[in-house]
Amino acid sequence: MLQAYLEKGRIEAGCDEAGRGCLAGPVFAGAVILPEDFVSEMLDDSKKLSEKHRYELRPIIEENAIAWGIGIVSEEEIDKINILQASFLAMHRAVDNLKIKPEHLLIDGNRFKAYKDIPYTTIVKGDGKMLSIAAASILAKTYRDDFMNKIDKEFPMYKWKDNKGYPSVAHRKAIEEFGPCHYHRKTFRLLNTQLSIF
Repeated sequence: MLQAYLEKGRIEAGCDEAGRGCLAGPVFAGAVILPEDFVSEMLDDSKKLSEKHRYELRPIIEENAIAWGIGIVSEEEIDKINILQASFLAMHRAVDNLKIKPEHLLIDGNRFKAYKDIPYTTIVKGDGKMLSIAAASILAKTYRDDFMNKIDKEFPMYKWKDNKGYPSVAHRKAIEEFGPCHYHRKTFRLLNTQLSIF
């Protein structure tokens, strides 16, 4: 069982992102405020769960959360500000989309850019320790997967339905054969042999 809160009686929002290591598509982030008495034995780090379980958990999280929000940073923005800054920005946007202002942010990872006047705690592997961060990771992952499934219909050759934009062999082969499209992150190394930005 994951931990429900870091400090009892405080409005804490768990934050996590999805898609940081992808070659294509935006980075998505989730922010979730769960009630202190929220219990779920199934809820865990989204990477440890099957796709089926992630999608089963999403409505449970959304219905039971005090507040939840999604933040999106486009591939164009990622190319301008770099992926680390884009991850922070996506989390900031997710927090902005909460209907309640949290008193504290619980951030998955070891780095964060302070947002407004909200204190925060970074937690390494927090999505496997805190319920709210795990919930945020599931929302970020499933909403991003929805987006990648949608744009897969536009560019089926990249097989995004299967790889979700990650650097799989099939994805890299398709970039080699067809070149990159406007969803690709131009500042990322799209091919193993790439010497310059497209």
